[in-house]
Amino acid sequence: MEHILDNPAWNAFLSGNQHLSNGTDKVKYFMPEVSPFVAVYENTDHGLQLLDQAIPFDSPIGVITTVPLSIPDPWRLLQRVDGVQMVYEAIAERPSGNLSIRPLTNDHIPEMIELTQLTRPGPFSSRTIEFGHYEGIFSENKLVAMTGQRLHAFHYAEVSAVCTHPDHLGKGYARQLIASQLYRIQQENGIPFLHVRSDNMRAIQIYEAMDFTVRTEIYFYFIRRK
Repeated sequence: MEHILDNPAWNAFLSGNQHLSNGTDKVKYFMPEVSPFVAVYENTDHGLQLLDQAIPFDSPIGVITTVPLSIPDPWRLLQRVDGVQMVYEAIAERPSGNLSIRPLTNDHIPEMIELTQLTRPGPFSSRTIEFGHYEGIFSENKLVAMTGQRLHAFHYAEVSAVCTHPDHLGKGYARQLIASQLYRIQQENGIPFLHVRSDNMRAIQIYEAMDFTVRTEIYFYFIRRK
């Protein structure tokens, strides 16, 4: 039986991210200004062939899958990112750090985009904040670290957009922001998970030290119409 997180975007469209969902009973998508990710009911060649008629825009889209895919016409592959999916099943403690973690609002969107463009934690656009629960750390009134949530697949909640300005690495900002998200998710009876590039060993080691465990390999296909 397929696990909810084997097709995390599809299950998020059906549940916690339904308010941002568009599409048909077979294909779902976010608007590009929210996220490039789309999903099909089944990650197969036939499922991907349904994308062409259902997606009404020509900007790049992303498909998340636990199985390698072949990309059918009329799509061309822009990039495949190999990653791992990690789940947190320990007990999160209430964050006790002395850092001032602040909720991020629409007023912070320009700074959030600037930080994500610099650090490239994953796609982030003008309405990505609508996934919810974004928090940040500021230094001299400038946003220097942040994280939030993205896919909400039934009782699973994805920790996302974990990033720290290069000038502020090594200060524990990411750990405290993640810890805040873990506690928030569990207080809402959710199970935290995240995705990280397979070659980002530093991040994987940090997540493992925080008691995340690898559940599966996962692939991100970014494609565009020819």
